[in-house]
Parts: sequence; structure tokens; C-alpha cells
Amino acid sequence: MQYWWVNHKGAAGPAIEGEYLWSPRRKSNRKRRTGAQGEPLDNLARVRAGDLVFSFAEGVVNAVGVALARAREVPGKLDAESGWQVDVRFSELSAPLRPRDHLRQLSPVLPKKHSPIRASGTRNPNVYVGAVPQAMASVLRALLGGQAEAIEEKIILSLGPEFLDEMAEESLRGRLDLDPAEKQRLIRARRGQGEFRRNVEAIESECRLTGLLDRRHLRARHIKPWRDSDDQEKLDGFNGLLLSPHVDHLFARGHVSFSDEGELLVSRHLNPAVLKAWRIALPKKVKPFGPEQRVYLDYHRSEIFESEDSQRRSASRKASA
Repeated sequence: MQYWWVNHKGAAGPAIEGEYLWSPRRKSNRKRRTGAQGEPLDNLARVRAGDLVFSFAEGVVNAVGVALARAREVPGKLDAESGWQVDVRFSELSAPLRPRDHLRQLSPVLPKKHSPIRASGTRNPNVYVGAVPQAMASVLRALLGGQAEAIEEKIILSLGPEFLDEMAEESLRGRLDLDPAEKQRLIRARRGQGEFRRNVEAIESECRLTGLLDRRHLRARHIKPWRDSDDQEKLDGFNGLLLSPHVDHLFARGHVSFSDEGELLVSRHLNPAVLKAWRIALPKKVKPFGPEQRVYLDYHRSEIFESEDSQRRSASRKASA
């Protein structure tokens, strides 16, 4: 996880409610990537999904946000200049933090260059989005007394399992032990494509629950989620099922699972009306799973099934990392 600090010239309300940050790609009469005091103008281009953003306005850290995706370049319209835009989900702090009241703790950990706040605890007007080093982030977290962790967990939980996969993909992209081709193989596996799909189709021929044989309408889904799997497990065909889209939705979110013998397990959190509308009658049993698949199913039952609890655990782990 990376940490960022955004300085608002006035009240932060519009940016928080709009859920995005924007920065120009260049400044007039300046070098393309350099601001008035050498601040990297493309800091927003370095933001990744899952990064934490401290919002500073009118002398206080008033909100904390989680970046939802990588920055995207937004072209200029008419006379407007092009820039970087990052979607951020913010939540206001119940107890805002005034940096000038905690200079003894903050001063030693402020960045030597391009610090978002000055030694006096006031906003650095030459920095819009500044990088926050790990030491400074640790102090801020401590001073906020658990508020940052609670907000992270709440936001990550609300975004669902797909966002956890997005965060895991960003981590994979940053690995130095993999070449670009290998990264692409693993990322395609996250989407149920490429080598992983071929490996699953060598084992599974139809949707386990509906019996649909037309693979054009089936998704290749990891049993042990892609985000939790190691590199070998990400590509292992035994770690996958071919599922109809509505079954895939239920399985990925932990609303349903399977016993080793093929009995359909239904979460207590699932509205029975869903099963009725999708004509999934209970009890339901499919063919038994092989020994290699059962290892992954055990993980799904213990960590993903009853997903409201499992997602909360995953979100908590991400927030405390």
C-alpha cells in the first residue's frame, strides 16, 4: 500500500462528495512533470487501487479515502487542459486531526522534499497531492486512533471481492521477480482467460449446477480466489470450475459452496427468493469432486463461504497491512 496526502485550497466537501481527484499533466512555463518547487505533477499517475489518501483542508485532516483504481488520463475539452484523474472513496473522520497540535510526533517524519505540510503544520501551497512515506503514515495512523483502519475496512468491504482482486493485481504488477509475459499470464487467469481457462476446460465440461454444456456461456472461476492463490494455484485447472453467470456470482461471493461429495451448500445470508427466482431447488447434489479439487473446496468453504464474515476478515487484513 502507498499513502498520499491531498491539500485542498478551501473546504474539502466538493472533492469528497465527487469521489475523485484531478491534477493537470503540465504547468504553463514549467517543465512537464515539475511544479513550482519541483513537486512531481504526475503524482496522481502513481496512485494504485487500495492506496490510502489523507484529505487535508482548513488546517485539519478531515477525511480518509481509498483509491478505487489506477489514475486515468482525462483529455482536455475545449480550452481545458488534460490531466490525471483518480477515483477515491472518502469517509469523513469523526475526530479530525490538526497537525499543528502534534508537531513533536510529525516533524521528524515529514518528507525532506515536497512535504505536503510545512514544519508549522500548515498546508504547503506548492503541493497538491504529495507522497506520504511509511514512517509518516504510521504516525498519522497512530494519531487518528484507529479511525483510518475502520474507514479502510468499511470502504473495502463495501466494494466487494472484485476490489480485493484489483488490489492483489496491483501488487502483482509491482513484483520484480516476474517478467511482463508471466505477469500477463497471471492477470489473464484472474479474468478466467488464457492458460487457466484451458486448464479448467481440460477437467470440467459443464456448469456443475445447471449442467449447461455450451462453454461460450460459462465462466472459468477460481475455487480458491485468485487473490489468495499463489502463482501455481492461479493457473491450476483443479482450482477452477465452469459456471453459469448467475451461479458464478453466487459462488464468488460465498453465497453458495459445495461439499466434497457434491452437495450444494447455501449461505444463511442468501435471500431464499434468489434461489426461487433462479430455479435452484434444494436439496441439490452434483457429481463428487476429485481429490485435487477438494483441497481448494476446503479453502472455499472455510474462507469464502458465508462471505459477509470472510470479506470482513479480508478487508480487516488489508486495512491493517
